[in-house]
Amino acid sequence: MARIYARRRGESGSKKVVRYKVPEWQSLKENEIIETIIELKKEEKSRAEIGLTLRDSYGVPSIRLATNKKLQKILLGSGFKEEYPEDLMNLIKKAIKLRKHLNRNKKDLHNKRSLQLTESKIRRLGKYYIRKKELPKNWKYKPAEAELLVR
Repeated sequence: MARIYARRRGESGSKKVVRYKVPEWQSLKENEIIETIIELKKEEKSRAEIGLTLRDSYGVPSIRLATNKKLQKILLGSGFKEEYPEDLMNLIKKAIKLRKHLNRNKKDLHNKRSLQLTESKIRRLGKYYIRKKELPKNWKYKPAEAELLVR
């Protein structure tokens, strides 16, 4: 299958090992993992950072295998509700950085195209989250409001 914006095929990458049970070398139990997740979230870490920390520092290869719940469900159950999804916020931050760069460098055509692609991804992801009812129906991406949103 071709890439969405480039007219070429993607590169094959490594595949995640399929496991159906928790490895015996994993030392943390289910409730300890959940407590650690809550502590890391209180330290203002993102979901990606929590997953990386658990994998690298605590030796938990898969949160979902160890707890039978996804990380987002654990956080929602503990009362950590994000106003906007993490992947959408990361794209909005990227678009803001590109806009600031283009204000200083008006003739940078490559980054102008990159900004167009990034904002297109934001709009497409916004439609998805509106369908999933994680964003209000009248939500629209507006670059002027996006900078205020991130602050």
